[in-house]
Amino acid sequence: MSRLRLLFVELVAVAAYLGLAIWGEGGFARFFSHAPLVALVVVGAVLMVASFFTQGNISPGVREDRSNRWVITAFSLIALLSAYFPPFADRNEIWIIGGEGMRWTGVALSALGGALRMWPVFVLGRRFSGLVAIQPGHELVTGGIYRYIRHPSYLGLLVNALGWALAFRSGVGIVLAALNLPVVVARIGAEERLLASEFGAQYAAYRARTARLIPGVY
Repeated sequence: MSRLRLLFVELVAVAAYLGLAIWGEGGFARFFSHAPLVALVVVGAVLMVASFFTQGNISPGVREDRSNRWVITAFSLIALLSAYFPPFADRNEIWIIGGEGMRWTGVALSALGGALRMWPVFVLGRRFSGLVAIQPGHELVTGGIYRYIRHPSYLGLLVNALGWALAFRSGVGIVLAALNLPVVVARIGAEERLLASEFGAQYAAYRARTARLIPGVY
């Protein structure tokens, strides 16, 4: 997929996601009457613009683990459910947690998670693919945040998903955000097997001194 086409798909996906959220919240007027939700849209817009300056792609590269492509469908389905149901639950006062302070906490986590998700895309450049694949000229990056955790992008995804749920004060959203975890674990396993086969002892040594997502936890 060309870079231009990928950006177009991203724009359509973001527009659909926001549209579902506005629908779930009960329309434009109700959605944008909440300052934290306005801030949430601004955060999303900033991240979207930042993505235009990355070289991330969906390339199978020189070698891909095609058996892991199912996670794309899983992530997409969870995203669709998360776009609509937390705002819907917010509007109908279903399993609500906290008040406006919780919303702002969600916005902060969404921004933090989004930045953490985007950072590796800038660091890896063309080596960052939405697929589990070895790219041409692939090198093992072990500096910066990769000195401590091996999959900062997936940590960012989880934090961002939790932030989205809390922005709507939604217990339902927290459950949906948690559904990402087993999918992330499966994706990490596939990536690590592929990287181990490509980099051998170098990757084994790197894996021995770092955490997957959170040092001392996982």
